[in-house]
Amino acid sequence: MGEEQGRERKDTEHQTDHSQKAYNGIRGMLYRKELVPGQKVSCRDLAERLDMSLTPVIQAFKYMEYQGFIRHEPRRGYYLTPLSLEELEEIFELRELLEPALVPATVERLTQAGKSRLREALDAHFSAEREVYLQERLFKNVEFHLTLASLSHKATQVRILRNLFNLLLLKYGGNQASVETMDSVDEEHRMVFECVVAGDARGARDLLLRHVRNVKGQVVERFRKIMNEIEFPDF
Repeated sequence: MGEEQGRERKDTEHQTDHSQKAYNGIRGMLYRKELVPGQKVSCRDLAERLDMSLTPVIQAFKYMEYQGFIRHEPRRGYYLTPLSLEELEEIFELRELLEPALVPATVERLTQAGKSRLREALDAHFSAEREVYLQERLFKNVEFHLTLASLSHKATQVRILRNLFNLLLLKYGGNQASVETMDSVDEEHRMVFECVVAGDARGARDLLLRHVRNVKGQVVERFRKIMNEIEFPDF
């Protein structure tokens, strides 16, 4: 009985590893824009492109359907969910609710090691390439926010927040920001950091809320502009 349970556990771990590999492969395609919102996607085609069997790809699809990347239409197949202004605004509304609410717990539970982690995340964002905001700088930006949230030790809320950032980065991508916008983001991050390490939970919470709302305004405005250009192209 023990040997049988051991084999079952190994089989489960093997399946999980392959499902994770399929999930990471599809995420990479989304990041590189090899797959785009609204596109029909085939499990069999992606399994061939990823050089793996069909089962882990189907499992990855199910998880990505739960995350909001994919929808399944009976008798038609799987589709990447389309871009939506309403969804984009809702993502930021959830960020406005979640992120500032985690700050008091972060401040209360902050250790010297936590301060060092947050400082490292802040410095990584400051030192990221400024020429292309879309790539490394965006990921370092997210890393700072998630580090700040994770120090609250509210695992469930941080997991939800991570999923929101996944949608923002992989589905909605990023747009080049002006140097002025980058400078303002840097300054807002620095101010939040200083309030957190000083133990000023209220100040940090208010600054973070203002920061998320500022970013929301910029991102939503750029999204509207892009969608208008798609609908009414200049000839």
